[in-house]
Amino acid sequence: MARDVFTKENFEKLDHVIQKYKGKSGPLMPVLTEAQKIFGCVAIEIQKKISEELNIPLAEIYGVATFYSQFSLQPKGEYVIGVCLGTACYVKGAQDIINKISKEINVEVGKTSEDGKFTLVATRCIGACGLAPVLTVNEDVYGKLTADDVEGILSKYK
Repeated sequence: MARDVFTKENFEKLDHVIQKYKGKSGPLMPVLTEAQKIFGCVAIEIQKKISEELNIPLAEIYGVATFYSQFSLQPKGEYVIGVCLGTACYVKGAQDIINKISKEINVEVGKTSEDGKFTLVATRCIGACGLAPVLTVNEDVYGKLTADDVEGILSKYK
């Protein structure tokens, strides 16, 4: 079962963050950034709370949360696996790597595993074309891969 990030403790942390920025100029970005760190996402429940507390229209908050790629509307797994689908990675077999990962952790691209451990995302060029194909697991980068490398990499995070 996926871990519950919408706890009373997390909402209390969010309250402290909101109070810290309330009344200051331009509070939305720092509050959303901190909310993302606390919850792992800025789901609609979180946006509503921020809207009420900072007196910013929900539509404006939603617009910011969906415009910037660092924000996610859904909780992500403990480990976010990103497979680059830029041109160099794609032509060197990135799709096979995605297919293998999807099968190994039983999750579709853009989704989080049932246990909340893994999120699989397809990314655009990450600027490591010389290492193509490339995947990342949180901050760890793996390059010059084949689908056969997937099991070994995933075993480090299971």
